[in-house]
Amino acid sequence: MTTLAFLNRIAEEKIREAMARGDLDNLPGAGRPIPEEENLALVPAELRMAYRVLKNAGFVPEEVRLRREIEDVGRLLALCDDSSEQYRDGLKRLHLLVQRLGEMRGDSLALHERYYRLVTDKFARPHADPKSDG
Repeated sequence: MTTLAFLNRIAEEKIREAMARGDLDNLPGAGRPIPEEENLALVPAELRMAYRVLKNAGFVPEEVRLRREIEDVGRLLALCDDSSEQYRDGLKRLHLLVQRLGEMRGDSLALHERYYRLVTDKFARPHADPKSDG
């Protein structure tokens, strides 16, 4: 049984228990459909309830957390002096995060390197063109 299926089963069980106790009676919005969220369009219908439960509990999938951290580290790198120790430490951290993300997705090492270059290029500060000095 997958982790998501296990969590879905637990969520369904908890909902049934709450319904039996009457905890869900007379809630605001009772009888009205739950408004659809835009980002649920890509989530399979059978997983949407579990997705909502996890989202409402503050759970963020590891891939999403890693992508956010990659973005954060990239923004911080853009603010650092290229020769500083902080910049070098940030690059190491960025490289580690990109590797973790790739391993999670089953990507090859070549894809890790390509993604790493894309991320670092995205946050690279524009340098003066030596031909324009003149």
